[in-house]
Amino acid sequence: MKVFIWIVIFLTTFSIMEFMAWFTHKYVMHGFLWSLHKDHHKKDHNSWFERNDAFFIFYAIVSMTCFYIGAETTFWYGFPLGFGILAYGIAYFVVHDIFIHQRFKLLRSANNWYAKGVRRAHKIHHKHLGKEDGECFGMLMVPFKYFKK
Repeated sequence: MKVFIWIVIFLTTFSIMEFMAWFTHKYVMHGFLWSLHKDHHKKDHNSWFERNDAFFIFYAIVSMTCFYIGAETTFWYGFPLGFGILAYGIAYFVVHDIFIHQRFKLLRSANNWYAKGVRRAHKIHHKHLGKEDGECFGMLMVPFKYFKK
């Protein structure tokens, strides 16, 4: 039974992270922490590292804190919470940084309807270089209007 609960917590956490990504992007990155996110929309430096990468670091710290609490206390729920956040972070990194932005030269040949829709939606978001008017959505829950056959 504990394994079933562990899996449910992991999957629920992963799913909630999609909402957190949307919320953080819309209200934090395009809100009061725009100063960290703006170099993702308009690169103003020569470094591979972006100030925007600080958001990855934040969620990594949250995930590691969950692991620590799970290991050092009787709150075993920390492990599936931490792994759910970690799994979403990995999925987000692969889709957003590797597949869409090609920070690593991988996954270039993916050309199915879902891949095209994700790229199209992200391109529309990035056409806005400023803080306002950038349509926000999660990594997996891209609106269907972007998927054309």
